[in-house]
Amino acid sequence: MTKTILITGSTDGIGLLTARTLANMGHTVILHGRSADKLASAAQEVGGDVARYQADLSSLQETAKLAEAVTANHDRIDVLINNAGVYKTPNPILPNGHDVRFVVNTLAPHVLTEALLPIMPSDGRIINLSSAAQAPVDLAALAGDKHLDDMGAYAQSKRGIALWSAQMAATHPDGPVFIAVNPGSLLASKMVKEGFGVAGNDLQIGVDILCRLSLDDQFASASGQYWDNDADGFGRIDLGQAKDVNQVITSLTD
Repeated sequence: MTKTILITGSTDGIGLLTARTLANMGHTVILHGRSADKLASAAQEVGGDVARYQADLSSLQETAKLAEAVTANHDRIDVLINNAGVYKTPNPILPNGHDVRFVVNTLAPHVLTEALLPIMPSDGRIINLSSAAQAPVDLAALAGDKHLDDMGAYAQSKRGIALWSAQMAATHPDGPVFIAVNPGSLLASKMVKEGFGVAGNDLQIGVDILCRLSLDDQFASASGQYWDNDADGFGRIDLGQAKDVNQVITSLTD
């Protein structure tokens, strides 16, 4: 069965390669990116009359408008892959005082997901990209009242998305399916090359698991779980902070 799949951050790296792979499998792919030129290039690479949307996910207002545009033009989204992410950037603190890592990696995916739920079927899937690099969330930093170094903000933002993913699964027992995933450590993405100064591992490792999580029956009942691709199995999510994190996220995104 053909699926309609929206992938954020799909103009390069694992997002683009996943989009191309899914399109080649016959699925309808919807692209998202921050740059109009990169979106046009990605659409040409993916092929066909692919839908594409431009939005800067460091703005929750633009994220909400992205969701509005998608729901206006599409009756159904079967799979949402919240792939877009930020690690190092020259100006990590936004004008409103919030850290761009928390906004793009944690808050914007929550805003987009909540807004798209009405057009997602009960057997739909939300795949949230987390990371092997995770750390307990400082609620003050999440709220923008405290600033962290690059790795601190990134690791906490990636724990944050895993926690709200599990919390959303608990509050939506009838679906859709929410799965957080570490697609693989130090894959050869632009983020890894710029942030860590290494070439990185084969992106196909991450692409393969994102496709499996999106489509395979194996994961149809995995809602609320965290897949650690380094270990090739489900990892543990410490739910101790989940409600507190979700409460802060809700207060920031309502």
